[in-house]
Amino acid sequence: MNSLPSLEVLYDMNPGPDLPLPDALAFLYGRLGFPSHAGRPHVISNFVTTLDGVVSLGIPEKTDGDEISGSNQHDSMVMALLRAVCDAVIVGAGSLRKSSQHIWTAEHVYPSLSDEFKQLRRSMEMEQAPLNVFITGSGNIDPGLPVFHAEGIPVAIITTAHGAEEIRKRGMPGNIQVIAPSSAPYLTVREMLEAVQGILPRSKVVMMEGGPHLLGNFLAEGYLDELFLTVAPQVAGRDGHLERLGLVAGKIFSPDHSVWGKLLSLKRAGEHLFLRYGFNA
Repeated sequence: MNSLPSLEVLYDMNPGPDLPLPDALAFLYGRLGFPSHAGRPHVISNFVTTLDGVVSLGIPEKTDGDEISGSNQHDSMVMALLRAVCDAVIVGAGSLRKSSQHIWTAEHVYPSLSDEFKQLRRSMEMEQAPLNVFITGSGNIDPGLPVFHAEGIPVAIITTAHGAEEIRKRGMPGNIQVIAPSSAPYLTVREMLEAVQGILPRSKVVMMEGGPHLLGNFLAEGYLDELFLTVAPQVAGRDGHLERLGLVAGKIFSPDHSVWGKLLSLKRAGEHLFLRYGFNA
């Protein structure tokens, strides 16, 4: 039985029709809904950051979000809930390598609410699990990772022509879809989303979970609709020797090409803040 208290709602402007959350999830999170778009899915992202904006400590074996959030249960619950309402979860190859034992489903990150997540997906007429999508230019992916062998988890890899050849050489399991949208040496976000829609033509919500370079590309190309951001009360610091990535890497926006978000929701659990920002409004 889940004993987690509900998030304290400080401000909330739900931008879409309410989703049919089971009572336990509605109690924990509150209202959740997304607007629809003609011809494309609604694209969201989910990150946790320290007070000084660090999303990864850059220390081997201590690179995942639990190190940033302090293994906060509300942060895990929100991540799981968002996965439960998504048709697909997109992850960069770097994040896959850092979380090599992970599987991108709601149940994996918050198993005590597995029944509620399954009920929610059934009520929304969704597949049992979201499509796990991995983005790689080089094809440097280990075919032995658990996600490529997990029963009932659909997986696709979107890559370049060179990457597809490298993946073929590595012996990826035959049930994994490998898609190379073009012969170009790099991938655009538009190509990634079009590839996802080719697999799931009726997809409504797609979540991008990392990392900072991929988030930068989504923002730069204007394809991010919302950011769910947990702010943990930790200060990580930087010293110039150890790379500690911030929320966005590889792109510079301000001041000439500013990217501004609109606050949609602010919730609280203890010392952790849970923010929701909208873009492309």
